[in-house]
Amino acid sequence: MSRRPVSLFDPGLAARAALASLRKLDPRVQARNPVMLVVAVAALLTTGLWIQALAGRGEAPAGFILTVALCLWFTVLFSNFAEAVAEGRGKAQAEALRSQRDRALARRVATPARDDPAPAWVPAATLRRGDLVVVEAGEVIPADGEILAGIASVDESAVTGESAPVIREAGGDRSSVTGGTRVLSDWVVMRVAADPGESFLDRIIGLVEGARRQKTPNEIALQILLAAFTLAFLAVTATLLPFSLHAVRSAGAGSPVTVTALAALLVCLVPTTIGGLLSAIGIAGMDRMLRANVIATSGRAVEAAGDVDVLLLDKTGTITLGNRQATELLPAPGVSEAELADAAQLASLADETPEGRSIVVLAKQRYGLRERHLHEIDARFVPFTAQTRMSGVDVGDRRIRKGAADAVAEWLHGHGSAPSGPVQAMVEEIARRGGTPLVVADRGRVLGVVHLKDIVKGGLRERFAALRRMGIRTVMITGDNRLTAAAIAAEAGVDDFLAEATPEAKLALIREHQTGGRLVAMTGDGTNDAPALAQADVALAMSSGTQAAKEASNMVDLDSNPTKLIETVEIGKQLLMTRGALTTFSIANDVAKYFAILPAAFAVSYPELRALDVMRLASPESAILSALLFNALIIVALIPLALRGVRYRPVGAPSLLRRNLLVYGLGGLAAPFAGIKLIDLALVALDLV
Repeated sequence: MSRRPVSLFDPGLAARAALASLRKLDPRVQARNPVMLVVAVAALLTTGLWIQALAGRGEAPAGFILTVALCLWFTVLFSNFAEAVAEGRGKAQAEALRSQRDRALARRVATPARDDPAPAWVPAATLRRGDLVVVEAGEVIPADGEILAGIASVDESAVTGESAPVIREAGGDRSSVTGGTRVLSDWVVMRVAADPGESFLDRIIGLVEGARRQKTPNEIALQILLAAFTLAFLAVTATLLPFSLHAVRSAGAGSPVTVTALAALLVCLVPTTIGGLLSAIGIAGMDRMLRANVIATSGRAVEAAGDVDVLLLDKTGTITLGNRQATELLPAPGVSEAELADAAQLASLADETPEGRSIVVLAKQRYGLRERHLHEIDARFVPFTAQTRMSGVDVGDRRIRKGAADAVAEWLHGHGSAPSGPVQAMVEEIARRGGTPLVVADRGRVLGVVHLKDIVKGGLRERFAALRRMGIRTVMITGDNRLTAAAIAAEAGVDDFLAEATPEAKLALIREHQTGGRLVAMTGDGTNDAPALAQADVALAMSSGTQAAKEASNMVDLDSNPTKLIETVEIGKQLLMTRGALTTFSIANDVAKYFAILPAAFAVSYPELRALDVMRLASPESAILSALLFNALIIVALIPLALRGVRYRPVGAPSLLRRNLLVYGLGGLAAPFAGIKLIDLALVALDLV
């Protein structure tokens, strides 16, 4: 994607995020995050205690209470800042998209014809669903739509960031066009598919800005768990004050714990680290999808991608390059390779299909035949039709035909001939290996067979193996026969395949897996894919595909690259790994802070607790302030990790759990001991306690 991602340290982004963090102090916003709501209430409480101390009725020195209150406000603000930065990155990307829309005029017509006698030039913003528009070379496509007539080369870089033009034409799966893109050549007549404000680009901008972001089930479950932890610690902390008062009265010495110290203890015990970063992690997941040129309708789609068990991939264009290529020429007995190559090339000169062009190239490169230009030979070309399933050329007294084996056999029968046994064996062997045999004949004589082969994309076998290690089952979907499908599936390394696939068969396969409790991901671009896309848990549609496919999906790939589904799964896994890693770190972090706060806060009531002061902190006040400062600073330190995400590794759940416990669990235990002690030494050195 050519659009430059917004840097975390961009001054403009940081300034906007700082202002947004203040606006997020609104109680209605804070209420969405129970953990940080508790911290905000504690900050308000200690602020009130500071005001009381200024009036001479404080439970502790006013300076100490103020410092505690500032630490708590610092924690809340930086939690808000993390979420605001994540949102700001998405909004900056949305502004980049919005700025690329042009206030263009559109030539509205009454009939789907280029030469409509009474076109009307109107502002593109006034177009309505169903309007007909003519777009010529050099003009901007004014709205989303479907091409009704014409064919054109279209520059979609304004939306996708990719400079390579694409072909759009009426009919089929390449008829959809997106507003804001530009026609480079020829012309099209299109029907507008969306009213103002409802275009694909408008939806992208709305989604990127987070207006429709919904929390995922896992995110909600984690928030419920964090809220339960918070309520439990709140109940425990609330009971400590009566115990402290009772201990002081019973002993007749010491002093009860202060409310300020209890507020600090509560904030340090609740999982503030993950609580402060949870929203940022979800928003950043959508942002990473955008930078991969994939638009997700919500965080649900991103996270569902991380939980996928079954991956359905279309064969053509996803697993293979998309067009079959000629790989070898097999001459019949008594025919030389040069003779077969000459005839095959002649029959393919007027064949503009990729397969036909590949035969011309193969004959030129492997057999040294110079490509002959059509005007140099006196020839009558026979075009391919669905009825004959053959093409060919008549040159002088030669009648060369190239096509499906049974079609050529029928043509030969009309000339009193038939393919020989060796040729039939070649055809059967190529079909058994998953290729497509094209028989070449000249009048009643069979010259040989052209082997067309699907070219499997490089590196896919390794990627499928990595997905298999993660527990994801890959299934190839193709309309080919079972023999061809089995050969391609074996070469690509997928786990299973569905041959001769119909829309009903795709839908049934997805439902079968879902009935077994699996999450299914699928990619598609055609109208016939829409039912299956709507049924799949993760549905990735191509932006070049039909409107029906895009509307049935919960993700749209702006690059129209079907293999992006694999990257989508990796980004979803990365989001889950990031959340799991930071949750592990946060819980371990709280355990370590317990050993800093509890002995310091209660040693005045229970002198025996001094034995738990393993860090030998300077004083109770220093211990409380050091723990609170560390609690706030660790959120700041982890913002880049939350936005960037934990590095993705294709490992299974047991290996991932062990790694999280070793790296983030032990790290979460060790970091507070070192950090709190260093802050304590700094406070003492600066004579602040």
